[in-house]
Amino acid sequence: MFKRQKGKIKSLCPAFLRKSNSLPLEKEGKPHSIHRLLLLLILAFYSAASVFRLANSPIIRHSDSDSEIKTHFSNIALHARREKPSRASLPCSALINGETDETNSGDGVLCCDRSHYRTDLCYMRGDIRTEPASNPANIFLYGAQQEAVTEKIKPYTRKFEEGIMNSIEEVTINPNILLANQTASDMCDVVHDVPAIVFSTGGYTGNLYHEFSDGLIPLYITSKRFEKEVVFVVLEYHRWWGVKYQGILEQMTNYPVVDFREDRRVHCFKEMIVGMKIHGELIIDPQLMPGGHSIKDFHSLLHHGLTSETDSQFDEIEPMQKITKAEPLLPSSHCLNTSVTNITTNSTRNLKIVLFIRKKTRVLQNVKEVVKTCHRFGFSVQILNAKMGTPLETIYEALASADVMVAVHGAAMTHFLMMQPGSLLIQIVPLGLDWAAENFYGEPARRLGLEYMEYKVKTEESSLSKDYEPDDPVLVDPSVVTKKGWWEMKKVYMDNQNVKVDVRRFGRLLQEAHVHVMQSRCNRQVTGDAAKA
Repeated sequence: MFKRQKGKIKSLCPAFLRKSNSLPLEKEGKPHSIHRLLLLLILAFYSAASVFRLANSPIIRHSDSDSEIKTHFSNIALHARREKPSRASLPCSALINGETDETNSGDGVLCCDRSHYRTDLCYMRGDIRTEPASNPANIFLYGAQQEAVTEKIKPYTRKFEEGIMNSIEEVTINPNILLANQTASDMCDVVHDVPAIVFSTGGYTGNLYHEFSDGLIPLYITSKRFEKEVVFVVLEYHRWWGVKYQGILEQMTNYPVVDFREDRRVHCFKEMIVGMKIHGELIIDPQLMPGGHSIKDFHSLLHHGLTSETDSQFDEIEPMQKITKAEPLLPSSHCLNTSVTNITTNSTRNLKIVLFIRKKTRVLQNVKEVVKTCHRFGFSVQILNAKMGTPLETIYEALASADVMVAVHGAAMTHFLMMQPGSLLIQIVPLGLDWAAENFYGEPARRLGLEYMEYKVKTEESSLSKDYEPDDPVLVDPSVVTKKGWWEMKKVYMDNQNVKVDVRRFGRLLQEAHVHVMQSRCNRQVTGDAAKA
């Protein structure tokens, strides 16, 4: 660049340069440095002019709310042309969200939105066909726009996690020109009149937390705009997953799930989304949802999806899931001090805690003492050891009648999604897991409308106190470990730690919980009495 600029300067002022070069070193008493200074000033002026021209050049892409300025190169000059927004140039997210109903003159549409940290999504409209026998998975869009290119996408919502994404099956979307005199019916075994959403149940499926956070909630977010008039096409489909979540899936679609690999038929659609939208950890952001839907709407969906079974199923509880009764307890003084004078006896008794226990890591080692403490503060206790095969309907029924849920940090905490609004969630937070406890469960629980409390484990209550010296950073400054990343934190604090809570300190928390529950019951009765008046 500099050489070209220098050559241009020579062409603009060759006489000056020749004159300056021919001057003696010290003519008329002027030093040669003056000539150098003049040359530098000319160079500076020319550089400033070049910068000014570049800043106003159409090389820089501009955009406004109505259209985009695109740059085109030709042999004659560099110029910009303002184009009317076509369907293909509209933001892909608008098509995915259904925010535009523009039609296209017969051409198939294919676009992908790869702007998100956690997920990629592709959108198609036109003559769309699956090819289940292919490896890797192929989807064809016939009659695509001329500029459409082949797209590859892994329809799972942990794009940022390379290790797990390497295990996710990739989908190849192939835009093709429709053959002459060929229609969709020539190649289709099943023709659908509703759109499809393609996603994977691979990855962390098998872990309850990820089944909701990475799967069911993103599926709700993505499919809500179709109001059940949508087909789910699933890669890496697990039959147990379909059985476990059948009731919930039936609240999101009116049609059977299509197993991409096992269903050997060619399915044809007119519209398809590959991938799912996600807002965060167990979160639905109303500002990002058409109609302002929130996690409370998803909770309502769970209620309808998990209460279709008869109550007799609830009676079939494993031995460890028995309910132990509380000791009689006088009404809370907080409740007695309210303006309500006709609080029933039943409203001050039969308070219920559902306690989830773990068997491998982050085990609560003094369960019996914890249960006795709960009894002393007026709570009956139902212990649940939730396994993969435990019906969600059973767990939902247990939590629907619970005032409080207690669990050590872990995937079972996800069951708070089944609690009734106004209930209380208590999370026992092992050493070093404060951040994960708050972000994965604390904040989402409050968004659902639950009261939330934490019991933070102290050093002496953690099994790690037996594995490390008292002054080890693992015990005295967990941030030293957590700064090393998720996997180091998981190895130390999640995979190798059990807890034994101080029942006296835990009792003080239960006393607060009792006050909250009684106040909540009083508030409900006041509301009910006001409604009857």
